Amino acid sequence: MNLFRKFVSEHARLFRDGKKLRPGARKKSPRRSNRPGPTALIFSPHPDDECIVGGLALRLLREAGWNVVNVAVTLGGKKARRAQRLRELQNACGFLDFDLIPLGLEKINPITRRENRGRWLAAVEQIKGVLEANKPRVIFFPHERDGHSTHVGAHFLVLDALKKMPRSFECFVVETEFWGQMTEPNLLVESGVEDTGDLVAALACHVGEMRRNPYHARLPACMMDNVRRGAELVGGQGGAAPDFAFGTIYRLRKWSRGRLTDVTKGGRFLSRSKNPASLFGI
Repeated sequence: MNLFRKFVSEHARLFRDGKKLRPGARKKSPRRSNRPGPTALIFSPHPDDECIVGGLALRLLREAGWNVVNVAVTLGGKKARRAQRLRELQNACGFLDFDLIPLGLEKINPITRRENRGRWLAAVEQIKGVLEANKPRVIFFPHERDGHSTHVGAHFLVLDALKKMPRSFECFVVETEFWGQMTEPNLLVESGVEDTGDLVAALACHVGEMRRNPYHARLPACMMDNVRRGAELVGGQGGAAPDFAFGTIYRLRKWSRGRLTDVTKGGRFLSRSKNPASLFGI
């Protein structure tokens, strides 16, 4: 008997069962918290990205007492769905205890950046205002080749806003991936079963999107594959994989004196036994 067939069939069964699960009641409505810790901003191109890339942010909130604010750059491309997507986003952020700034900008993509400078610069000013008001220690946003025009647009939108900040402004930058994988990441962050389960539950709150494509049920497998990829992309070719079940891949740098700078030599694995704030000098 091929025992690996049973192993694979169990994965298929779990995926089918996962698609049938329904999100539970939200914990609370997202609101500005009073935690004394630093602030991390997640610049999410769409509602649901905060869950898919949120492994490190969730650990900062739960393990280090940080404030995590999800900045919803857009509410999706379909106007008829935006009110529903906002409600779903509020449920997801409430479940994770993320605060929420729903900007809901439109046409955030490289074409707008290139051909409609007025609209683009107005959006840049809004992002700059968020940075000024929140004074983040860390910001999350997609890398420059994240495979979807709005994700790529969000990358350059945040980068352009950073360039308009005073030269004295500094923060750590954590680039994320979803539709397109990074070729040169430098950080792999472990998530435990509880955190991973909560990310899936929050992602399931985005009911309309999950009905179209149930990637909440695939997220655990995706986070397992991150460990496979990260073992060599982050740890170096031929290196041993860390003993993580679930992980998220990032690129960590720092914005300082008006430009992005490297802060680590080589790649880094952050296990559950390590304080996530240690990545940022705390």
